[in-house]
Amino acid sequence: MNQHSDHSFDDPFDPSALLKWYVEMGVDECIGDDPIDRYAASQEMLARKQAAQTQAHAPSSPMPSRPASAPQQEVKATDEMVHAAVAAARKATTIEELRQAVVAYEGCHLKKTAMNTVFADGNPQADIMFIGEAPGADEDRQGVPFVGEQGKLLDKMLHSCGLEDEIGDRSKVYISNVLFWRPPGNRNPTQSEIAVCLPFVERHIELVDPKMIVCLGGAAAKAVLGHHEGISRLRGRWFDHASPRLSRPVKATALFHPAYLLRSPAQKRRAWTDLLNIIEKLEFL
Repeated sequence: MNQHSDHSFDDPFDPSALLKWYVEMGVDECIGDDPIDRYAASQEMLARKQAAQTQAHAPSSPMPSRPASAPQQEVKATDEMVHAAVAAARKATTIEELRQAVVAYEGCHLKKTAMNTVFADGNPQADIMFIGEAPGADEDRQGVPFVGEQGKLLDKMLHSCGLEDEIGDRSKVYISNVLFWRPPGNRNPTQSEIAVCLPFVERHIELVDPKMIVCLGGAAAKAVLGHHEGISRLRGRWFDHASPRLSRPVKATALFHPAYLLRSPAQKRRAWTDLLNIIEKLEFL
């Protein structure tokens, strides 16, 4: 090698000097003596990855675990729980007696984790009764339905259509829920929880005897109306809600839950249209 060349290097065994010389000479790629099938290599890598995933999801020998870390199992409603709810609800001849019966009822396990029993709010003599799904965190703390952000939106909706003279004034409406206790983490109510609360809800409707029922949200609509369609299909439709102790069938419909509208503001237009139809219908009842 010509050591007087501009591209020479002093020590051919110095790796850094060798690399510097490669760069100066324009080397930008390393090619081995043997060709490499990159496609086969990628396929082999994919096969190893899939094998590792399969092994990770394969059942393994049971390991000791603490009960607290196991997933929570649904508490099934027994016939005795439901019969006790039916008997307690039937004994109530006034709304106050029904409230006391709900407070005293021990058949719903949600009561053990809730801070308060959330019974109702508003005027029980009102023509329209709103029924939601279940209390949230704010409702659980205060013991009043629809007082959090979703409650504020509901009040604005009611005020905008004349069902509240002032925002928060619920003298023209009556509001309750299908569940009287908050599910942990605001999860959806289970069928068992609804089953033990529904006798109280039915008796609640009988004692209020409203001209109209508006179910807020899918769970409330399915429980009260007895239909298994989603809220998008139930909203805007009218049903006759009847029970043995009602003087006549009550007109009932479904409306998007305010919590859903907070998450999906684009649906507020549809909710407003439904609300106007509700007000128009109420005027002829």
